[in-house]
Amino acid sequence: MWHKVAVFIIKFRVALLVLLLAATAFMGYKAQDVHLSYKYGDAIPRDNPKYLEYQKFREKFGEDGNLMVVGIQTDKFFEKEFFEQYAQLAKDLAQIDAVENVLSVPTAINIVKDTVSGKLNTVNLIDQVGTSDMDSFKTAFFNLPFYRGLLYNKGTNSYLMGLSIDKEVLNSKKRDKVNEEIVALVDKFAADNDVQVYKSGLPYIRASVMKMIKDEMRLFLILSFLLTATILALFFRSFMAVVTSMIIVAIGVIWSLGTMALLGYEITVLTGLIPSLVVVIGIPNCIYFLNKYHTEFNKSRNKPKALLRMVDKMGIVTLFTNMTTAIGFGVFAFTESALLKSFGIVAALNIVALFIISLIFIPALYSFLPAPKGRHVNYLQNKFVNKILTFFTDWVFSHRPWIYVASAAVVAGSVWGMYRLQSVGYIVDDLPEDNSVYTDMKFFEQNFNGVMPLEIVVDARKRNAVTTLGTMQKIDRLNREMKQYPDVGSSLSYIEAVKFARQAYYMGDSSSFGVPNMFDAAFIQPYLRMKGANEGEEGNMFSKVVSSFVDSNKQEARISFNIKDIGTKRLPPLLDSIRPKVAEIFDSSRYDVTFTGVSVIYLEGSKFIIKSLRNSILLAFVMIFGCMVVLFRSWRILLISIVINIIPLIITAGIMGWSGIVIKPSTVLVFSVALGITVDVTIRFLVNFRQELERNDDDIASTVHKTIHDTGLSIIYTSLILIAGFGVFILSKFDGTKSLGLLTSMTLFIAMITNLILQPALLLWMDKILKKSKSPKWFINEDDEEQETQA
Repeated sequence: MWHKVAVFIIKFRVALLVLLLAATAFMGYKAQDVHLSYKYGDAIPRDNPKYLEYQKFREKFGEDGNLMVVGIQTDKFFEKEFFEQYAQLAKDLAQIDAVENVLSVPTAINIVKDTVSGKLNTVNLIDQVGTSDMDSFKTAFFNLPFYRGLLYNKGTNSYLMGLSIDKEVLNSKKRDKVNEEIVALVDKFAADNDVQVYKSGLPYIRASVMKMIKDEMRLFLILSFLLTATILALFFRSFMAVVTSMIIVAIGVIWSLGTMALLGYEITVLTGLIPSLVVVIGIPNCIYFLNKYHTEFNKSRNKPKALLRMVDKMGIVTLFTNMTTAIGFGVFAFTESALLKSFGIVAALNIVALFIISLIFIPALYSFLPAPKGRHVNYLQNKFVNKILTFFTDWVFSHRPWIYVASAAVVAGSVWGMYRLQSVGYIVDDLPEDNSVYTDMKFFEQNFNGVMPLEIVVDARKRNAVTTLGTMQKIDRLNREMKQYPDVGSSLSYIEAVKFARQAYYMGDSSSFGVPNMFDAAFIQPYLRMKGANEGEEGNMFSKVVSSFVDSNKQEARISFNIKDIGTKRLPPLLDSIRPKVAEIFDSSRYDVTFTGVSVIYLEGSKFIIKSLRNSILLAFVMIFGCMVVLFRSWRILLISIVINIIPLIITAGIMGWSGIVIKPSTVLVFSVALGITVDVTIRFLVNFRQELERNDDDIASTVHKTIHDTGLSIIYTSLILIAGFGVFILSKFDGTKSLGLLTSMTLFIAMITNLILQPALLLWMDKILKKSKSPKWFINEDDEEQETQA
């Protein structure tokens, strides 16, 4: 079969090259349409109950993750000059189109009682009191408990400014421009006043992270090209070999971006890695093909024959190595996570595309080029690499017991380390602790107990039920209970507004800030005139504030908390400790209470992704070794290949356990990806072993010796390129991407060692058994050489 494929490629080489060029031009045109993803919450499926609850919440109450916060810590806040500049900053920020509202000390409102009209009116505190006497303004502001813990922390002299961002902008590319405008104004204020300014909130975090992803995508692509080109140059010592390989992976990168555009996918934290992965994964194809071409030419000195045998010999090998790699990525397509699905589909399709590109491009191009010269094949006799291979061979034939003992000891230690593994994830855990996004978020956690939204929705099951005195008292009790949790910040709900109104009713007395009681509720109620969401623009300002926290039927109420980014390990116990208190306060026969918000969605998404990745690893394992059954049709060789490929994964997991690297989506991803790639090395070795076995009259020892030296060179170089390629990700600012690079590189190095030392030792150990196994007939035999020469 592969002989016919080789003849077809050479015969129609011009047409195939033109077709390849046209397809690449089309993909390049479509690649212009791909853009960054600005969506949040793609980790969990759309039919997940938590996701559905979150969408229902957003439909009724709006976006919960649209607040950007700006914080300062200074003891000169109420000095007139500084305060006026801070007030001007609030005004300037409010002028930005996408900023819907600015909540800050200078824009703080006060509620005053109008006994004539029987209404509560809202006035800007700064207009009511003025700033000519800052002490008077300071006293008036601190007399409003509504803002305590919300806009200031008196104990640490910390002050917060909150910016509500248009949700339509948040999910579009306009977000980057808005973020830049806000940051520019804030940084100018910081420089002019010589004060440290802290920025956080989901809009800022998401915009900053996506900018870093965009920058890193470009950096990794450049570094991947440079590193692989350098290693190829050292390997082949041939300019044309390097150029050929770079053209192939460049075509692969264009196709990967074009595929994303054609399928309607966007660049995410995962799909952003694909172009760099294409460069890294595409190079082994080039090495295998070119190495075989040079080897065969070195034997026959016949270029056409060498090209035909290159495809004939390596076609089946590269097909299966690319299939197993594609499976390693492609299994993510079977998950229900949109984030993983898009990554798996695009990666798998383009790995297959890389095989087709290299299969066509290399023989077609080299059929036009002159035959290799002596300097082009000198690398086949690389003295340094041959010394390494001789060292490996000596250990395989002379020290096998030590190989088994050392392998068993390392595996045992790794299994022990695996029991130390822990699973935990944070919303910003991929950022290093010295990154400004991370340190700024910690400022708000220390002074305002965090910026991550946690929403509790109380459904009273009846119209107007949440505005009854009994329900208000229950919600207030829940707010008081939540204060005992150090990881939870101040609450914001319509109850706080009602308490603010009660204070206004009693002429601004701060001691009256509380829920109305059975004695004064009847007198205060006419002043409230609460309006629910979607009831129109009429009504007083107080009603508009309340409407953000009560639905149009006054049946459901929203209680908003900001919490610390405490991670997926501590958040479930926190929620579990809150639920009994909620159940005690709200009778389940009368109320339905739902926990939602970005924090809950992230927790659910993290758990779902890890579960999906674990299932994907098992599926990849079954599918990959199913391919090996088809390829080798020998349960003994299959058993060896399973052992050889599981050991690197066990060792990596053990190192993670001992070094404290936790299980999270980015680290679990390593195992499926690494399994798909490391199996390639095993296939390369075992296919050559089976091809040589029949030629050596089933002499296992001589076949093992020859296979180590025949395949060792390309295995070492492809492994080095893969290690260097994934090693590029270690330079990432994201700990997750950094872990992916470090752990995958480490796994690939271990896999190289086990394939070149432990695998040959196991083959010799099974000497007598493997002698009974016959080589499959679909591999080319020496007798076919005459047919090839005639072609």
